[in-house]
Formats: sequence, C-alpha cells, structure tokens
Amino acid sequence: MPDLAERLADVDARIATAMRASGRAPGEVTRIVVTKFHPARLVADLHALGVRDVGENRQQELTAKRGDLGHLDGLRWHFIGQAQTNKARAVRASADVVHSVDRPRIADALSAADPDGDPLDVLVQVNLTDDPGRGGVRPADLEPLAVHIADRCAGLRMRGVMAVAPLDEEPAAAFARLAEASVALRSVAPAATWISAGMTGDFVEAISAGATHLRIGSAITGPRPDRG
Repeated sequence: MPDLAERLADVDARIATAMRASGRAPGEVTRIVVTKFHPARLVADLHALGVRDVGENRQQELTAKRGDLGHLDGLRWHFIGQAQTNKARAVRASADVVHSVDRPRIADALSAADPDGDPLDVLVQVNLTDDPGRGGVRPADLEPLAVHIADRCAGLRMRGVMAVAPLDEEPAAAFARLAEASVALRSVAPAATWISAGMTGDFVEAISAGATHLRIGSAITGPRPDRG
C-alpha cells in the first residue's frame, strides 16, 4: 500500500506539472488507473487512496471486478479494450464508459443491450495508423460513424474520441491528429469534448495535445502479475 500510494502521488504530481506547462487547469483532466490483470483487492486499495476511475481491457475482468467491488461508492468503470458484439450485453452491464466504439455493429449492440436504461457514455476509437487490423475507425470514416450513433443509437451518449499512439511515431504528432479527429466529431456532436489519450509512456504529450482522460497503468499499479 505505501508503494502504491507513492506511485499514485508521483504520477499525479507529473500530471499537475504537465497541466501547468500546457496552461491548463488541473480539473480539466481525469486520471483513469488501468488495472488489467491485477486482483480486485488492488482496485479496493486504489479506492481507499481516492481513485474513482479505473479501466479494464477485458470484459471478463471488468465483470468479475465490478461484481466483487460493487459496494465501493463512486467508483466508475471504464472499458478500454476492443469490444465484441457478442459480449456487448456483458460490457453494458458492467461499464460506466466504453472507450472503444469503432464500428456501427458494436454501437448498435451496446445501444440495444439496455434500451430502457440511462444512455451509456461512449467514445469513438480512432485508428491513428495505416494498419487496418488495429482497433479504431479510420479518420475518414469517423464522421459517418458519429452520424450513425447520433441518429440510430438512442441508448448511447457520445462523449468524444479515444486513440492509442502508434509505437513507431512520436506521440505528439499522433495526438495532434487525434485532436483534429475531435474537432471532426464535434461537428456532429458538439458536446462530445472528451479526448481519451495518453498512457504511462506518453501522457505528458497527450496533455499537451488536449487530452481530457488519461489511461495510466503500470506507472501506478506496478508491473502486471505473472499470469503463468
């Protein structure tokens, strides 16, 4: 617990420094702690330290951890992995925010999973590479997907865009393109101002480019456990 508290404080201090350097107010960014492969007890420890936003990449982990920790007040669960249509109902049941909507079929499935509930907050994932196998919609297809969600997915609330910076490119250049994608999305949904970008190795560059949500894992949680 002391080590965890120290790592959390260190990252928060680095975030605050980057926000000041960019001329931004501290309240303009949400720090999401990614707890992939870590046990539920780590999430409980983070909650005790004041963390209220956690992220999971896998539906099974998201479902299990939320089931174990549903008693914790104010905890928001962010699903940041690639969503599959056959798991849309399970994701919808456990996530407060889904960061990875990248095609009409998954948008439709998430919307239909709980037609009578409150709208689910979603972000459109943008592929910043030339690899069609990577998750995310191509920038050229972003606006048509946004129109589809706005017109046909009453169960969803578009919040913004998300992306992962390519490994073979300077993060600043990639995040600049994501900022352009955010502008394009807001031409369809003016209130969709969130930009989910930045991980352990590049969150400073993401802040400089206007990120509103950071997805930070190992710098806070420590190395992922050996899964055998």
